[in-house]
Amino acid sequence: MTGLPESADSPSVPKPAPRPTPPQLLANLDAAAAALQEHITSLTDDDVRAPSRLPGWSRGHVLAHVAGVADGMARQLEYAARGETIELYDGGADGRNRAIEEGAVRSADRHRQALSESLDRALAAFHGLREPDWNAPISYRNGVVRDGGLALWRELVIHLTDLDLGVDPDSWSPQFCEHLFSFLAARVPAGIRLRLQPLGMPSRLLGGQGQSSSTTIAVNGMATDIAAWLAGRTPNLGSLRAEAAADGVELPKLLPWPSALPAK
Repeated sequence: MTGLPESADSPSVPKPAPRPTPPQLLANLDAAAAALQEHITSLTDDDVRAPSRLPGWSRGHVLAHVAGVADGMARQLEYAARGETIELYDGGADGRNRAIEEGAVRSADRHRQALSESLDRALAAFHGLREPDWNAPISYRNGVVRDGGLALWRELVIHLTDLDLGVDPDSWSPQFCEHLFSFLAARVPAGIRLRLQPLGMPSRLLGGQGQSSSTTIAVNGMATDIAAWLAGRTPNLGSLRAEAAADGVELPKLLPWPSALPAK
């Protein structure tokens, strides 16, 4: 089906769900951090060296990355409190990659300690915010502190599933799925408009804005399967179905995950 993009003001296009409020976001961060730490409590050294669900990464790589993100977000808030901005990772992309490779070889106990320290630092920074502080500028995506909180929430929830410890995307909350629908709209290729139709939730249109014509593909299924596909993860409920002009089609190939680091 082709045609003009539907107006964002059209009654057939529901407004995106509101982003979590600061108190909701703090509760989400606390819960996600606790869940991650609980699931790595009994990991052995062999367990952390085993492959994760991310190609080429062990569980140790994932854990080192999450610790780095938590430290990076704490660093963003610490500088924002002084009215300054700083790059997310010390040393930029090269510093990020080096820290992951060096941290991946830690023992299980050292991973638990490093992650605990990083999460404590980040959560303390977020819990110490006053209401106006949530809108303080940070360098992450040229956004504000609230964007940093949403990013840390994404990292904690998604990477817990990447660890392959029995937690799958079907554990993701409706609020988290709604957030991913909005955030990952940037992955929709030009010339395609996705109509997401998650079971039991309002439909969402992604992509196609500002284009004279585009192909509309309806993606039906459980919200968690749709969100997992958008996030580049494997949907675990097997419910996805794509249609264009009432015919079954393949799911489109998505653009890369929106990078948090500036292009060189």
